[in-house]
Amino acid sequence: MKIYYVYILKCCDASYYTGVTNCLERRFAEHVNGRNEICYTFTRRPVELVFFREFRYVNDAIAFEKQVKGWSRKKKEAVIIRDWEGLRPLAECHNGTHSRNKDADDMKGFGLK
Repeated sequence: MKIYYVYILKCCDASYYTGVTNCLERRFAEHVNGRNEICYTFTRRPVELVFFREFRYVNDAIAFEKQVKGWSRKKKEAVIIRDWEGLRPLAECHNGTHSRNKDADDMKGFGLK
C-alpha cells in the first residue's frame, strides 16, 4: 500500500511551504539540495521539516494540502505543534458581518430580534 504525505517546511526566512508527496525522504532531500531553481524553497534554504501527516489515499492528501495552503500562519503553527484545541478558535469566523458575531441591535435591520 502506498502512503502519501502532506508536509510543512519552515524556510530560512521563517515562511512556510506546504507540499504533498509519496516519498517524504526523497522530496525533502530535493528541497534541501535545491533540485528545482523555480521552486519556492530554492532561494529560502536551508529548510526544516516541521510537520507531516500520512494519508492512505492521494485525493485525501491533496485535499488536505490545499486546505493547509489556504490557512493563516497562526493556523499552520497550531498544526505544527499539534495544538488541535488551539486550532479550533483560529478556524472560527471573526468577521463583524458574520451572523454569529452580530449583536441583537444589528440584527433588527434584518427583521430579526
